Amino acid sequence: MKIRSILGALIIASLPVMPALAENMTPEDIKKLVDEAVNKRMQEHERRESPMERAMEKKEGQPGAVQYPTATGPMTDIRVERKGEEKVALGFGSTGSGKLIYAKPFLSAPKATVGGYADVMYNNLSRQNLDNPSRHSFGQQRLVPFIYADITDHIKFATEIEIERGGTNAPQVGNSATGTGNTFGDGSMQIEFAQIDYLVHEAVNLRAGILLMPVGKFNLLHDSPLNDLVDRPMVSRIIIPSTWFEAGAGIYGTLYPSSQSKLDYEVYAVNGMSQTAGAITDLGVRGARGSVSRDRDDNKAVVGRLAFSPMLGIEVAGSGYHGAYKPSAGAIGTGRISIFALDWTLQKGPFEVIGESAWSRISNNNATGQTGNGIGPAGMQGYYIQGNYHFMPDFLKKWAPSHFSDASTFTAVVRWEQVDTDTDNRTRLAPNTVGHRRELERLTLGLNFRPIEDTVFKFDWQFNTQKNALGLVNAGDLGTSNSPMNGNGFLIQAATYF
Repeated sequence: MKIRSILGALIIASLPVMPALAENMTPEDIKKLVDEAVNKRMQEHERRESPMERAMEKKEGQPGAVQYPTATGPMTDIRVERKGEEKVALGFGSTGSGKLIYAKPFLSAPKATVGGYADVMYNNLSRQNLDNPSRHSFGQQRLVPFIYADITDHIKFATEIEIERGGTNAPQVGNSATGTGNTFGDGSMQIEFAQIDYLVHEAVNLRAGILLMPVGKFNLLHDSPLNDLVDRPMVSRIIIPSTWFEAGAGIYGTLYPSSQSKLDYEVYAVNGMSQTAGAITDLGVRGARGSVSRDRDDNKAVVGRLAFSPMLGIEVAGSGYHGAYKPSAGAIGTGRISIFALDWTLQKGPFEVIGESAWSRISNNNATGQTGNGIGPAGMQGYYIQGNYHFMPDFLKKWAPSHFSDASTFTAVVRWEQVDTDTDNRTRLAPNTVGHRRELERLTLGLNFRPIEDTVFKFDWQFNTQKNALGLVNAGDLGTSNSPMNGNGFLIQAATYF
C-alpha cells in the first residue's frame, strides 16, 4: 500500500531526532516499533477516509480503479462505473448524466492555446477624422482573444474573436448640448475568422470556415501590436474593407522556384458581398462585407493572393476579389464588384519600405435602390507608402538595461496615403445622391518604442486633407458639408500581445 510505505518512511526518518528511543535499540526493535506505529496510523486513516478515497488506492487495472485530476494535471477520464468502460471512446455510448458535460476529448489531451492582443489609445485632434469620431478622447479600441489548436499533425484550427470599443452594448455618454442621454456606442463583437486547415503538403493545403480575405497584405496582418502607427491605412479601410472576412473554402501553399526564392499563394471561393441601402458609397464598401451566415445572392465570389519573394527581405504580391453582390432592395439586376491590390515589402538592415495600392470597380451601384435617383460610385482607388527606420541608442541600454535591452527597439515612421472614392465622378453634382466624391490625403509622422517585439508604445502626428466633389480643400462634401473628416493632431497608443 502506498500510504503504509509513506508512513513507514516518515517514522524511520524521525528516529534520529528521538535519541531516547533510538539508543540501544536493535534492528528487530526498530522494525517492531515502526510496524506498530504504521498499523496505528492506518487504522486512524481508514476510520477517516471515505469509500471514494479508498477506491483511489486501488491499483491501476483493478475493477473500479479511479483516475482523478490533480491541481496541476488534466482530467484524464470520467468513466469509473465498471470495468472496461475506460476503454470505450467518449460519445453517445457514454453513461452518467451528471458527468456527460465532461465528455470532451480536450480534457484528457489538451490541444488549444489561448492568447490575443489588446490596445488602448488617446487622441487630441482639431476635429474628427476617418478612424476617430471624437476629437479629444481616450479609447479602448480592441480586445481580441485568439484560440489556436493543433488537433493532429495534419489538422489545425484557429479563430479570432474581436471585441471593439467595449462591445455591442457598451454605453456611450450622451451629448449635453443637444439634450440626448446615454445611448449604446459604436462597439462590436464578432468572430473575425474561424478556420479549419487540413495540411496535405507544403505546396497545397485545404482551408474552410470564416476566412480573412487575402486582398492586400494589411488585411492579413492587421493586429495593433504588429503595426507601427496608430490608425490603419485609409486604403485598407475604404477600398479594401479591413478587417474583411467571408465564409468560404479553398487552398493555400508555398512553392520554391529556386534556392533563394519562394512563391506563396491562397485562393478561395466565398460568399458574395451584400448591399443594403447606401452601403457602397463615398465611404467605401465596408457596409457590404461579411456575408458569413448565408449568401444573399446565391453567387459565389473568388478571392486570391500570389506573393513572390526573390530573396529574403523582398516581397511583391498581387491579389484580387471578384463576384456578384446583392444590390439594394428595389434595384434592377445584379451588381458585380471587383477589387485588385498590389502590396510590397522591402527590408534592408534597419530600413523598411512597405505599401499597398488598391482599385475597385462596382457595377449597378444604385445606392438608394430606386432606379434613376440614387447614384453610387463605380470606381475607387487608393494607396499608401510607408518608411520605417529601426534603431536603439547604446547609451539607453547602459543607462537603464532593465528597460532598454537587446530585445528593445525604437522605430521612426513616415507614411503618405491618398484615397479617391469616385474616380469616375459619377456622384459629382448628381441629384438625389446619397454619397458624393470624397478625396482624402494624410501624412503621418510617428515614433514608437518596443520594450520587446510583442509590445509597443506609439506616438503619432497626423495631417489630414479632404477635397469635396467640387475639388475644394477641407470643405467637406456636398451632402455633409458640416462634417468634414480632416482633423489634425496627435495620437498615442499602447498595444500588446498576451
